Amino acid sequence: MEAAGRPTAVIVTREFLHEAEVQRDALGMHDLNPVVIEHPLSTLTDEEIEQRALQAATQCIDILLGRAL
Repeated sequence: MEAAGRPTAVIVTREFLHEAEVQRDALGMHDLNPVVIEHPLSTLTDEEIEQRALQAATQCIDILLGRAL
């Protein structure tokens, strides 16, 4: 979607940030900055997952509205 000119928010956990950056660079999408949340997710309660989502939401909105992070 980003290549088609549509703002895109990519969310990764800190543990996988390096891999996300490698893939981004390999695809030539150097301006795509991922939203980073803490790792892990699989062991969290529903409430903890909701907190992570709320933390990421502000960054995602900024990206989708074209505001710099």
